[in-house]
Amino acid sequence: MAVTQQLTRIPAEYLASCRQSADASPDGDPLWDPPSADVLNLDWAPFLIERVCELGGLDDVHRRALRQALDGETAIDLAFLNSHPHAISPFGPDPTALSAAQVDRVAELLRQIDFPALLAALPTDEAEAAALIGNGADKIVGGPKRYLLRALQRLARVLPCCIPTAASRRALVGLTLTDSPPVHVSSWGIT
Repeated sequence: MAVTQQLTRIPAEYLASCRQSADASPDGDPLWDPPSADVLNLDWAPFLIERVCELGGLDDVHRRALRQALDGETAIDLAFLNSHPHAISPFGPDPTALSAAQVDRVAELLRQIDFPALLAALPTDEAEAAALIGNGADKIVGGPKRYLLRALQRLARVLPCCIPTAASRRALVGLTLTDSPPVHVSSWGIT
């Protein structure tokens, strides 16, 4: 069993509907079943992505934006997801959110980061790159650069602020929330 970071893109209305379902159900069932295409398990990638950004010399402003995208900022109450026998509540710190204005700012800053260039700045030898990154990168099958590139590609598909289109503006609940004011929510789960 591993504890990994999870993001799920959902409409705010869906979250409200799940909260109402949990309240109305005799056994607290929130009827939580977001589409699998909108669910992302970041595995251990967030720590490694942040380390690559640090090694690549990414400035503090952009590193802070990445941290906000991954970690959110303001705690959000998802206690209704922790009702047995349907408990799917996050593990660890409370899920967090960003306001619409914060999402817009983070989105702009993330679009400015050249992630492939940061990965290219690592040593070409995967073992050397893994040693430099640390945090268990040496145990990644296939090497850390390929793993991190795939994680960044998956993140760009789920995290609306990585994709600069009006249609992609959604709220994130670490969860991500939709077409209502964008809110980013991040949580940790057990896989």
